[in-house]
Amino acid sequence: MTSPDIRPPDSAAMLASNAERDTAARRLQEAFAEHRLTDDEFDTRIRAALTARTTADLGKLTADLPAAAPAVLVAGGSVRKPGRFAVALKSSISRVGRWTVPARFFSLVYKGSGLIDLRAAELTAAVTTVVAVSYKSRTQIVLPPGVRLELGGAGVSAVGDAGDRPDLPADAPVVRVKGVAYKGTIEAGTRPAEQSFVR
Repeated sequence: MTSPDIRPPDSAAMLASNAERDTAARRLQEAFAEHRLTDDEFDTRIRAALTARTTADLGKLTADLPAAAPAVLVAGGSVRKPGRFAVALKSSISRVGRWTVPARFFSLVYKGSGLIDLRAAELTAAVTTVVAVSYKSRTQIVLPPGVRLELGGAGVSAVGDAGDRPDLPADAPVVRVKGVAYKGTIEAGTRPAEQSFVR
């Protein structure tokens, strides 16, 4: 009796793992922070990466991007802790691009505007809490892909498709937004609003 013909799987049809999807998503986040991708390109590609079935599908999403730079080891004593506060008094705050987000982050905007963009940021905890106060101001919190949003407080709202996400796994990272808006707004969404902030 002859044994069945066993051939190695075609790499183009190799099913992707969660780790491989995460690696592709991180590379896309880096490319977005480097301004290689527009908002629309990043949004389209990151969603495709999180739902890709094969490694070939993932490869297409990063084929026109340079290889990720190797990680640089830094001595433990020189590592700076992520800042926990952002305050704007009759001005604006903008946290965008690559930055490290602590487990608990505080934002206060008084008669100004605020943008806290987490799409290319590094979340340091499974649950990230953003405490925001917006007095006669508008604060926008832009969520990274694949996170679950929880809201609390007064004047805090989800915009776009940032609401209930039954498609996310039970262990998906959580961004918890707690805030108070007085004659202003605090909005959490997956993309920043196109119009300028109101003052």
